[in-house]
Amino acid sequence: MQRVGQADRGATAPADPFWAGPTAELLERLGTSATGLTQAEAEAALARRRLRRHHGHGTATRARLLLAQFSSPIVLILIVATVISMLVGDLTDGLIILAIILASGLLGFAQEDRANSVVAELLRSVQVRVPVLRDERERAVPVAEVVPGDIVLLRAGAVVPADCRLLAGENLLVDESTLTGESFPVEKDAAASVEPGAELVERRDSVFLGTHVVSGTGRAVAVRTGRDTQFGAVSSELEQRRVTTAFTRGTTRFGVLLIWIMVILTGFIFLVNTLFGRPLIESLLFALALAVGLSPQMLPAIVSVSLSAGARRMARQRVVIKRLDAIEDLGALTAICTDKTGTLTRGTVQLDRAADLDGHESEGVLRLASLNAGLQEGFPNPLDLAILARRRPDPAERALDEVPYDFARRRLSVAAEIDGIPTLITKGAFESVLDACASARVGGRDAPIDEVRTALMQRYAELSGRGVRVLGIAVRTLPAPLPVLTPADETGMVLVGLLGFDDPPRDDAGAAVAELARLGVSVRLITGDNRFAAAAVAASVGLPTEHVLTGRELAAMDDAALASAVRSTAVFAEVEPLQKRRVVGALRADGETVGFLGDGINDAPALHAADVGISVDTAVDVAKQAAGVVLLDKSLDVIVDGVTLGRATFANTLKYVRVTTSANFGNMLSMAAASLFLPFLPLLPRQILLLNFLSDIPATTIAADAVDPEAIEAPGRWDLRGIRNFMIVFGLLSTVFDLATFAVLLLVFQAGPTEFRSAWFIESTLTEVVVLLSLRTARPVLRSRPGAALVWASVAIAVTTVALPYVPFLAEPLGLAPVPGALVLVLLALTTLYLGANELLKRRFLAPHRARLPRRA
Repeated sequence: MQRVGQADRGATAPADPFWAGPTAELLERLGTSATGLTQAEAEAALARRRLRRHHGHGTATRARLLLAQFSSPIVLILIVATVISMLVGDLTDGLIILAIILASGLLGFAQEDRANSVVAELLRSVQVRVPVLRDERERAVPVAEVVPGDIVLLRAGAVVPADCRLLAGENLLVDESTLTGESFPVEKDAAASVEPGAELVERRDSVFLGTHVVSGTGRAVAVRTGRDTQFGAVSSELEQRRVTTAFTRGTTRFGVLLIWIMVILTGFIFLVNTLFGRPLIESLLFALALAVGLSPQMLPAIVSVSLSAGARRMARQRVVIKRLDAIEDLGALTAICTDKTGTLTRGTVQLDRAADLDGHESEGVLRLASLNAGLQEGFPNPLDLAILARRRPDPAERALDEVPYDFARRRLSVAAEIDGIPTLITKGAFESVLDACASARVGGRDAPIDEVRTALMQRYAELSGRGVRVLGIAVRTLPAPLPVLTPADETGMVLVGLLGFDDPPRDDAGAAVAELARLGVSVRLITGDNRFAAAAVAASVGLPTEHVLTGRELAAMDDAALASAVRSTAVFAEVEPLQKRRVVGALRADGETVGFLGDGINDAPALHAADVGISVDTAVDVAKQAAGVVLLDKSLDVIVDGVTLGRATFANTLKYVRVTTSANFGNMLSMAAASLFLPFLPLLPRQILLLNFLSDIPATTIAADAVDPEAIEAPGRWDLRGIRNFMIVFGLLSTVFDLATFAVLLLVFQAGPTEFRSAWFIESTLTEVVVLLSLRTARPVLRSRPGAALVWASVAIAVTTVALPYVPFLAEPLGLAPVPGALVLVLLALTTLYLGANELLKRRFLAPHRARLPRRA
């Protein structure tokens, strides 16, 4: 326990320059050793950290969520006014209003809390784990469970889970772009001498949270975790100014629109009631209750429930959503950028040939390839695994040194003894290896490279054009004693052979590309492979190949030229990682909503740059961590499912917005009109709030509602003009029928205040239920089947509403009274007429304004 306490204290000293001084002293201070903590010590440290930083975290989070349901200014003012009303004598009325407000808040809380639980469960299924030493054995633990004193094992593709001091490293290159902005990997050295005042970029003996390993291996001791890290301050700042999604921005603009309407109408109604001499507090409560009625206060809950329901449905389709708003972004996608391996091709890479430059299969070339693939210590990629499936190095063979792969050189070199001679074996992209060669072994002799370059390029183009991925193999004898190898040693080499890899197109890829095109989503192939192979694969799945843009051409373009080029280009070949990010950025600048599907170390920049980063559960840690969506199957078919489910979720969210705003706007107008000629309030504040609460119950089932096929044919968009027009047109229709109801009540039935309110309460709730069933679809109501939950909830609320005035112990406190049977029949007839009028207006309104309504969400 003492060791754990020391570890915790070490973690909370951010001013401590742990990168300086002897590592032995640091290990002692952290209470650990080179073999790591015991599992018991690590669990105790984790428990102490949670107790100190997150005491009651789950409870506190839920408490904040509950309080958020009552945090809107309108609700707070209403609560204050209600308390004032209770203090001046109207205790019963005030208690009922507060009870309804509480019930509405609890309904929203229950929905959002359940949604949060769904997301937490899904995130646990794809959490990133890192290898650490515990009990002197390697264990994989979630990043959040790494504690100070843990010994972290670093490998290519792994994320760095904490701020760490290196204990050992070999050819270790780390991408620190998230912290420094430097695009090139940084070489790390455990033995480097670093001053206490060294800047971040100078701390070569340390690695930091938020970075990832590009190549090489290492061991490091975790010193700082979470918000105590260098990245912690950066991430806190980023959270405070996090970029909002298109959906969130649309929700905000919609909220601003409603606030303006609410302020104007509420102010007018309050002023009229005050001028007519009605009690000030009663007039204020009435106006505030109307304001609550206009605001779709269930929208946050509806959004959360819709998104979490969408996340559950996607999980069944083997798509895990890491952040809920990514569902909306999936539905809005207009372009998907992807590599070819595993999405357009089967992903089962096989070594088809290991040939000399005369075209003959060669055991010598295969041996060289196996030495290069099997002795290197970087991340094992599919091409290396395909080589090793054909042949593995002899167990006695050892690498003398290595020049790790990087995405600029596109080569990997390993030094090994061949027949007792130290030899550098280089494998990589054919043109890159060719550039490092001075000669080529053709026809039994080493010919100058310039003599055979044209013939070699023709052979390369011919193989690549058949969809074969071609790598080059080159060698060079090394001097003795062996120097420390660097990329500069890859020169004056002899090209000795070609490796050809076969990865045929997926049988379903062409159909998936066509289906995405039908949904308005273009597919762009972005690959580091050569232009010939990329074009061959693209053509086989139906992608246009008239324009193939290479990395070299892309590098020569400025941003404006690239933005123009991406419009007509579906295939990008021979690209580097940062160029992938540039392509994504150019597509976004051109107005596209972009998804990027990647699973490699080199995909992290583009995953961050895309509107939706998509990875797979078998991806390297850095890719999986950067993505907002994780596929359990790497397939474009799964992307199709994600797009359609995202659009369906968006469509259901907008159903609530469209229906609620039009119905509530109509009620507000009706109240404003009634205030001008009625000698009493048309509804009491508690009745308005209860009406709003009851009508929201069926709306909570919208998340599981069925969606018409045509509603997902195009990406969803927030269209404030369309929503505003919809709200005005159908709100005015609602007002017309409200005024007709007023006329019937006053002129035909001579209803007094209580009977008037009771009848209109029934009518208002029934019409809101009916309009929800009607306006949830652009089709005729009987040609679109709603979800079962929506139907049953609507029926239950309709029956409850009609029954309430006839239950004395409920009706009396609510200010309701039994309504004569004849009047109930008239109300049902008016509701039926209202449904018919909605259907007629819907047919006329939606056809000419289809492009402007949020129907196509």
